[in-house]
Amino acid sequence: MKKWLAIISMISLLIVSACSSPNATDTGKLPDGDWETIATKAEGTKVNMFMWGGDDGINRYIDEVMAPMLKEKKNIELNRVPLDTTEILQKLQTEKRAGKEKGTIDIVWINGENFKNAKENDLLAGPFTDKLPSYTTYYDTDSDAFQYDFGTKTEGFEAPWGKVQFVFFYNDEKVKNPPSTFEELKTFMKENPGKFTYPNPSDFTGNAFLRHLLYAKTDSNPAKAGFDEEKAEELGADVWDELNAMKPYLWREGETYPTTLTDLDRLYSQEEVWMTMGYNEARAEHMIKDGVFPESTKSFLLEDVGSIGNTHFLAIPFNSPNKEGAMVAINEFLSPEAQYEKLKPDYWGESSPISYEKLDEEWRQKFMAIDRGESVLDASLLEEQFIGELDAAYVEWLKENWTREVAEGQ
Repeated sequence: MKKWLAIISMISLLIVSACSSPNATDTGKLPDGDWETIATKAEGTKVNMFMWGGDDGINRYIDEVMAPMLKEKKNIELNRVPLDTTEILQKLQTEKRAGKEKGTIDIVWINGENFKNAKENDLLAGPFTDKLPSYTTYYDTDSDAFQYDFGTKTEGFEAPWGKVQFVFFYNDEKVKNPPSTFEELKTFMKENPGKFTYPNPSDFTGNAFLRHLLYAKTDSNPAKAGFDEEKAEELGADVWDELNAMKPYLWREGETYPTTLTDLDRLYSQEEVWMTMGYNEARAEHMIKDGVFPESTKSFLLEDVGSIGNTHFLAIPFNSPNKEGAMVAINEFLSPEAQYEKLKPDYWGESSPISYEKLDEEWRQKFMAIDRGESVLDASLLEEQFIGELDAAYVEWLKENWTREVAEGQ
């Protein structure tokens, strides 16, 4: 399967490399005209959106909802190219070094460590968000959730597309009393050896599991401070001890770990493990509907730790060949119509960063009337348990140290 995905991605790269939009910006800066001029230039163009492609529901939302919407409303052809974000940034970095002013990527789905790296290495065009009518009309533009991304100032280089919280999913037919604390989770592992594991922390979800353990080991809130290596080392020592103590009770006794969340989901769907996890508190709904997860899937939080939540964004690369098209497409992605469809459990089901207070009464009632599904925890509990993301530097630090202390350690 991975070989075929790689082949498909390579074919997509070759196709988009051969195509360009006739009205697109050739190089360099973002367009500085008014919105009407930008929208006019975007008509009849093609927008290449490079994004992680590991979730079928998200992919179908792009292909079956957003692509037709953009074609009908703006006469823009949206082309989704599945590629891991790190590979996208590597491609942009290579093009930057080579002085390639006209690339093939118009929009990239990004946040956290990847955004920090892209911004620091001048891989993004911007700022552009203050030109988007949807953003300035329907979003709380002063919100810290949009002003900062894992501690990095966004400064208009990316537009908020969605927000999610981390939850655990379990099979209600196998697990009658899901854990509500970290200690109860450890008890579950010991009583059901081999039925729990987590992805390798090179995967974003596996890394988030470790970040929750960091939270569990401190009474303070590390999200309010930047990366502190001395503090990280102190907390990390307890985290590595906990993870090594878990090993005998993990799937395959911790000798190997799922490489990605997709791999963990597969183990869960095959009932090799009885739990999975991930950002997006509602993602199980479309997995159930698609027959991937059992209908008995429910979700839970570790209430003594909390649930890390974050905002994810859309950005425009420095050498996008069609910056007008990218801006118009992103504006539509942020619109009430697109956000409403994304909130529904049919495809994606994730929370929207749109401000309900800024919607008219008709749209507000439509948003509030959505039934997100039985597997989704109550919104009040999610809000109560919300904790902020750690500085992006923790992501790489955890990845490197886990390999040494756990994977290659005891």
